[in-house]
Order: sequence, then structure tokens, then C-alpha cells
Amino acid sequence: MGKQKKGDIDKNTQVIRVNRMNPERDHIINAARLLRKGGIVAFPTETVYGLGANGLHESAIKKIYIAKKRPRDNPLILHIGYKKDIDLYARNVSAATKKLIRVFWPGPLTVIVKKRKKIPDAVTGGLDTLALRMPDNIIALALIRKSGVPIAAPSANVSGKPSPTTAAHVYNDMYGKIELILDGGRADVGLESTIVDCSVDPPVLLRPGKITRRQIEQVVGVVKNDVMNNHSLIHKPKSPGLKYRHYAPDARLILVESEPYDIKTTINALLRQYRAQKKRIGILAFFPGHKYHVRKNEVLVNLGMNTYRASRKLFETLRFFDAQNVDIILAESFPLSDHAIMNRLRKAASEIIIANNKDGPSL
Repeated sequence: MGKQKKGDIDKNTQVIRVNRMNPERDHIINAARLLRKGGIVAFPTETVYGLGANGLHESAIKKIYIAKKRPRDNPLILHIGYKKDIDLYARNVSAATKKLIRVFWPGPLTVIVKKRKKIPDAVTGGLDTLALRMPDNIIALALIRKSGVPIAAPSANVSGKPSPTTAAHVYNDMYGKIELILDGGRADVGLESTIVDCSVDPPVLLRPGKITRRQIEQVVGVVKNDVMNNHSLIHKPKSPGLKYRHYAPDARLILVESEPYDIKTTINALLRQYRAQKKRIGILAFFPGHKYHVRKNEVLVNLGMNTYRASRKLFETLRFFDAQNVDIILAESFPLSDHAIMNRLRKAASEIIIANNKDGPSL
């Protein structure tokens, strides 16, 4: 993985391949022991890889912030191994919360609840609320259950960068910073969990994910949407991903939003502009019919309009562009404007252009 040469032994970060369907008992026991001792373990979930520490061990949790270079006021998600464990860490659990976890746990849904006093402030950013999730991954659940403690875990990447969907991504970001990476293969979902604030009534959608607002409302009724307006939470965000720029590649990402024809016309105009500046360009496309005539030193990736495939490959593709040393990424907007993919692209973008080509490209 990464730049490690064949035969080298990393004395700081060990990578262990784990059977994703039947995790080896010794691997899980050793990782759980490390967590209980206050160490840091990166592990797979169905969404992305998490960077885990004992969620009741404040000094261990602080190691996460150091490894990620993460702002201390950005809350973490606490991962638990059984639905019933919510009562150990949350108080006054609402009826809506109970309905949601009955339907969607284990799975890619995080609920914001009122926390119990035993939860360190390092997990919650000093708030009286807590983000809780039960992941739908055999390795993750085995690790949580064997450790006997809840695991506080943000995504296992340097803060602000694309989230890791493989152990190789984790290794590239966390080499020498953490003790252990459990390699369970590629994450199935590829985007972080949906986050719903259940500490208020009605509940509020804070971050979109695989589980949609419509699916949530089918279970609990009306859900408010604060995805586009969560700048109102800028001083004290209740969950990850609300205050700071996220998911951004090293290259400057320009997101073009509008109708398909306008998007293609605008990106072609941008291509000409940045070619004239001698920039190395990457194009991230979704519309199958859009054919861009890229040159030898340019990179084109079309993820298509299948939401499962595009979600699973999005962060991997952003990392791929960086590996290709592009200067600029010209990204088409995803056809579903309210989809989680668009949420991530908007947060990753250095600039968003609303294309309007009635009178020519709007640049």
C-alpha cells in the first residue's frame, strides 16, 4: 500500500487483512484489546472506513483529533454494537428515535440524541447531544462487541479530504499516525451515513446519505430539512460535516450545475480556458451521453447515473484525480440535485458555477 516498499515493516501502523464475512477471531481480539488500552484502530463499515477509539476514554478520543488534524469542536459519531445499547449512552430517547433504529439499524443512519453524563465532551464537542450509529458491517460489529465499549469514530482520513472507502486510502492518510488498520475490503455504500437530529420534534435531516428523507418520513412522519441551510449551526454543529469544508481533493474542484446541455457547454468552455493556462485537467462526469474530447495529459472519469455505483466510487475517484496530479477538476452536477452525491460535491467544491447558456456560457 502507498509508498511502502516490498518487505518493509511499518513499526507504527500495522495493516491486517480480515475476512469480511467471517472475521478471524484473533484479529478481532487483538484489535479490541488495543482499543481498550486507549489505542486507535481504523476499521471498515458499510459506509466508509472509521478511525476508532474507546468512546469512553477521553485521552484516546483526543488521539483521533490529532491524527486527523480535526477541529476539536467537530463532534464524533459513537458506534454501538446492539440496538439496546442506545439506552446506556442516551437519555430521554424519543418515540421517533426508537422507530428509526427499529427499521434502519444496523445500517447507514446516525441519530442525534440527548447524551448521558458518562459521554466525554471530546465526543460531542461539548454539546449535550450525541451522534449514535450501529453500523451494518460484520467486522465493525464484531470489533465493537468484543471490545465491550462504544467506539467513537469519524472517517479515517485527514480532515477535509475525501473519505476513505478502502484500507489503502486509510494507509495513505494515516501511515505512522495510528497503530492498526483492519482491511475489510471496499466499503459497500461509499458515502457517510444519513444524520437525523432526533433531539428535537419534529426530527431534522442534517446530512443526506443512502437512507433518504422520504424513507425516514415513511417511518416517523414529517422531517425538516436543514441540509442546505445548516450554516445556522456553524457555531455549535450537532454532527460531523456541518461546519467545515469536507471531502475536498487537493486539486481545485469546480462544480457546474444546470441542465445537461448547459453543463456540457460550460465545461467545454472551461476546458478551453484552463488549457490556455497550461493546467492539467480532470473531468468528472455522470451523464453517459456527454463525450468530452480530452487530450493526452487530461483525465476523464464518467461514473454514470446509477446511484449505487456513483456513490460507491465518488471518493475513490476524487482521490484518483489527485494521484494523477491534476490541477483542476471540472465536475458535472449529479442528475438528482437533492441526492447525497450532490451534497458531497458541493462541500468538496472550491467553486460552484450555475451554468446558463441562453446567451452563451456563464463563467
